Amino acid sequence: MKYIGAHVSTKGGVSATPVLACELGAKAFALFTRNPSRWKSPAISDSEAALFRENCARYGYAPDFILPHDSFLINLGSPDDQKLALSRDAFLDEFRRCEQLGLTMLNFHPGSHLNLMDEDDCLKRIAESVNLVLSDTSGVTAVIESTAGQGSNLGYRFEHLARIIELVDDKERVGVCVDTCHSLAAGYDFTTPEAYEAAWKEFDDVVGFRYLRGMHLNDSKKGVGSKVDRHAPIGEGALGREFFTLLMRDPRMDGIPLILETPDEALWKEEIAWLYSQASD
Repeated sequence: MKYIGAHVSTKGGVSATPVLACELGAKAFALFTRNPSRWKSPAISDSEAALFRENCARYGYAPDFILPHDSFLINLGSPDDQKLALSRDAFLDEFRRCEQLGLTMLNFHPGSHLNLMDEDDCLKRIAESVNLVLSDTSGVTAVIESTAGQGSNLGYRFEHLARIIELVDDKERVGVCVDTCHSLAAGYDFTTPEAYEAAWKEFDDVVGFRYLRGMHLNDSKKGVGSKVDRHAPIGEGALGREFFTLLMRDPRMDGIPLILETPDEALWKEEIAWLYSQASD
């Protein structure tokens, strides 16, 4: 079964997010547990956390189908020791918020070397950051998001994701979220049935489907290999509707959260309904 949703707003508090997801006809959702553009955010109250868990139960959202996203400021591979310390502290706070909310995954962008350190040294630093946080928390899996390869960001090659996983001590608490726009921009062609199968075979050979914990469903304003991260509504970009039909009929994407981050929130309900209409189950 496919579990499709969207990254919903927390303007009404984290407890309102399951309600918003239900209104969209979603079976999964994503959220920020703190302000994604600040290093510090107010704590989640115990009553708010309890109401979040109650609403998840009321509207039928199990933790396996909720994929929170971490702060945009965090760079777990930063070559700057001060920024690295800030990033690790914020990442730990994100994990503890997930624990408080009863969530079992946290999606994160791996990090950037900023052209100041070797690529593999940066990947090692990212994995070290993950190991430190995993050792200090429990029950939450670190889910590495594939990136588009803009600037000095790592994670755009499947080999980057595999290298981080290789260096993470607890393989049971690390996984991957493939962003469809990002991976197309990074150079993975999904635009024909043949290319679709070849790209996923490469993913399985290099990373392995056993590590796929979720996906971000976005069309792309830019083409294959552009290394430009510009999301487009479903069917209005370089991926096109055929790709999303193939994805919805692919059993390898069953049982994981499939999260829209397309740019027009007004289309989310329609996009979710269309994606479900393409599913084979």
